[in-house]
Formats: sequence, C-alpha cells, structure tokens
Amino acid sequence: MTDKLEAILWSIALPGFAQLLNRKYVKCSIFIILELLVNVYSQFNIVILYSFQGNIREAIEATNYQWLMFYPCLYMFAMWDAYKDAEGETPPYSYLPFVFGAYFLTIGLIYSPSLKVGQILFGPMLLPILSLFPGLLIGYFLKCILMRIKLQ
Repeated sequence: MTDKLEAILWSIALPGFAQLLNRKYVKCSIFIILELLVNVYSQFNIVILYSFQGNIREAIEATNYQWLMFYPCLYMFAMWDAYKDAEGETPPYSYLPFVFGAYFLTIGLIYSPSLKVGQILFGPMLLPILSLFPGLLIGYFLKCILMRIKLQ
C-alpha cells in the first residue's frame, strides 16, 4: 500500500495509477478508462500542446468544453480516492481541499475562453490550473475551521 504523498503524486500523473498501486483494480480500470475517454473526446492533449506553445486561441478552438467539463471533478475525485485509501490516518474533512479544488478548476475552465488577467488570456489549461490554488486554500481553510469547531 502506498503512502499519501505517493498516492497524490501518482494520481497527478494519471488518475487510476494510485489505485493500481493500492490494488484497487476495478477502481483503477474505471478511472483510467474515464480519463482516456474524457481526454480523447475533449481533445485535451492537443489543448495542452497548444497551451505550452503559447497558442492560446488555437487551444480554445480545439477544446471540446462539453467533455472537458468532466475532467476537473474526475481528476480531483481520483486524487481524493487515492489519498483516502493510502496508508496512514485520513483526518476528518480532508476531502474539502479536493472538493474545492474541483469547484475552482471547473470555474476556471468555464471562464477560460474569455477571462483575461490584464491583457493575458490564459486559456483552457492554464486558467483552471491557476484557479486550483485558491480552491485548495479555501478548502484547507474550511477544513481547519471545522476541525477547530469539532474539537470544542
């Protein structure tokens, strides 16, 4: 069985890999199949390629948003699932950073075709990634508040 950090890092690489390491073969298969399905139909690999090349308009045009909207929740849920199944104690409310990360990734994706920061259009890959950080922070902050309330 993997530790929590290893599970998160493998899940970042590809949803389903940590489940494979944790010997959760059915979940592993489901996550990998869903990842491939959403990735192919959303054209996410070409979106990543265009984004890293600085061709944000091409990335936006290539994106199938109907499919890519599934990706943030699938990705973050696979990470949460790997984290909770990994070795070690899972503190209460540990799911909150994952949940709020998924919310904010989705919001970033929704606004990615048009939201500019200054004159910069980040597009369907970079804006969601940038949106993840406030989501993780808010989720962690709420987790800490709820833990304090629970201890009283």
